[in-house]
Amino acid sequence: MPRIQQLPESVITKIAAGEVIERPASVVKELVENSIDAGARRIDVSVDQGGTDLIRVVDDGSGIAPDDLPLALASHATSKLISADDLFHIASLGFRGEALASIGGVAQVSIQSRQPDQLVGAELSCQGSELGSVRPWNGSPGTRIEVRHLFYNTPVRRKFLRAIPTEMGHVCEAFTRLALAQPDVHMTLKHGGKDVYEVPATAQLLDRLRLFFGKEIHDKLYGVEAEAGPARLHGFVADPSCERGNAKLQYLFLNGRWIRDRSLGHALQEAYRGLLMTGRYAVAFLFLELPPDLVDVNVHPTKMEVRFRDGQGLYSLVFNAIRLRLNQANLTPRLQAPSTLGPPRAPFAAGLPVPPTWLQEPIPAYTPTQVVGGVTQPSNAPPMLLDETPSFKAIQLYNAYLVLETAEGMLVIDQHALHERILFEQLKRRVRAGDLETQALLIPEPVELTAEQAARTLEQRDALAQLGLGVEDFGGGTVLLTSYPALLGKRAPQTILKAVVDHLASKERVPTREQLFSDLLSLMACHGAVRSGDALTPEEIAALVAQRDLADDTHHCPHGRPTSLLFSRHDLDRQFRRV
Repeated sequence: MPRIQQLPESVITKIAAGEVIERPASVVKELVENSIDAGARRIDVSVDQGGTDLIRVVDDGSGIAPDDLPLALASHATSKLISADDLFHIASLGFRGEALASIGGVAQVSIQSRQPDQLVGAELSCQGSELGSVRPWNGSPGTRIEVRHLFYNTPVRRKFLRAIPTEMGHVCEAFTRLALAQPDVHMTLKHGGKDVYEVPATAQLLDRLRLFFGKEIHDKLYGVEAEAGPARLHGFVADPSCERGNAKLQYLFLNGRWIRDRSLGHALQEAYRGLLMTGRYAVAFLFLELPPDLVDVNVHPTKMEVRFRDGQGLYSLVFNAIRLRLNQANLTPRLQAPSTLGPPRAPFAAGLPVPPTWLQEPIPAYTPTQVVGGVTQPSNAPPMLLDETPSFKAIQLYNAYLVLETAEGMLVIDQHALHERILFEQLKRRVRAGDLETQALLIPEPVELTAEQAARTLEQRDALAQLGLGVEDFGGGTVLLTSYPALLGKRAPQTILKAVVDHLASKERVPTREQLFSDLLSLMACHGAVRSGDALTPEEIAALVAQRDLADDTHHCPHGRPTSLLFSRHDLDRQFRRV
């Protein structure tokens, strides 16, 4: 077995560089963060060949003293820490302390810097950790760093770099994160001498979001602001219609630093539960401000992951703030021509007739109607004035959709999605109030399952009982279904239980009680709701539309599909060329 030996400094530097410098975008991030820590008000970034040949960062910050230039490229040298206690009170973007030394170990680096109160600055070059001599430099106040031929002395690492457009995409993403986090800094990015971005210091956060992500997202953002103890949250979340297939447009910043945090990302997705379909992700730009001593930013080489002292409290802050804001918004999708996009307005309020048996929530009594001058009105009431709100008019199409005339235009409702949402909210309210009506089976129904399915089902017996599903062990892989929610009486109880069992079997990990309730309630509502293809009577149509106004959120079904689409009157007129 080989003897233990001390590694050479050059190897140590390359190992450290591998932790911090993954690609050109990593260099851009580290250098720009140093410029921000130096108090720069303008930062210009230029790259060639996606950053593989050249990365230049020029700032107007506080500069580096000539005597400190060699230390700037030395391992474990920093101006941002003095004692070990400072590791838990970091207010800057900089430390872990390895960035410049790591870059210098795998590239050709030159630093030119001048402090504002000095007439002359200094410059220093570094070739793969080999430092040159410090020389005078007569440039503008601030710092200019050039990084050339990244990984020139580690060819294996250089082979792992991707094509130039791919590497440039990563550079643009790093630049975007930095520009969003520092709204008072003028920043520019050039590639091959051509302008990519110019972000003036006067550009506020919303302006920057439009610059980087376009008008579509900019016009569908809702402001979020909340506080909990010393923590403050602000930023924007997007309408569910801006959903994406991945979480790349979920931006989370902590004290001016872009971070990744699985728990807070989960809180964001949970706030959109019922508004997005499975596998779809929300768009959000969230900024957390927290005292430095309540977070450890030194747990990851690139400082992208942090450790919170009160993670659960921050989870609740993010979840509650976003959920409240989404509940306040009108999320009904509007089908409009691009030129007519505008702020959403509340949908027209429908009348309230008596529900059929499958809609159990109490609503006002049904009033017979008659048509007078083309307007539907109560037959036992005095004539309605023409400027008053008329009752709704609704028809069923394809035994799947309900079409309503509203004050804004034509509203098309998915009957299954709407009824599913209504049942979901009714079930949830009654479960939380403890008054969910259950129907006991005179003769319990045996349901045959696999041994694993039976075990998982019986493991959740208490939770299922709260949802109105009574199950008992019958031995082997069979369970007995003893009761079910009366609200779902239209569907076969065994079918509902089997759907619940399949859902439990699909979970790799045991969900929390709240997640389990939400999942199972939405599943039960889905199986209990009217289906696409079910013909509805006029009374059932009227009752279903009436219930829409009594639910807290009828824009989406619990699985995230929209329950309705609005064709505005203006756009209908445009399509028929009336305007």
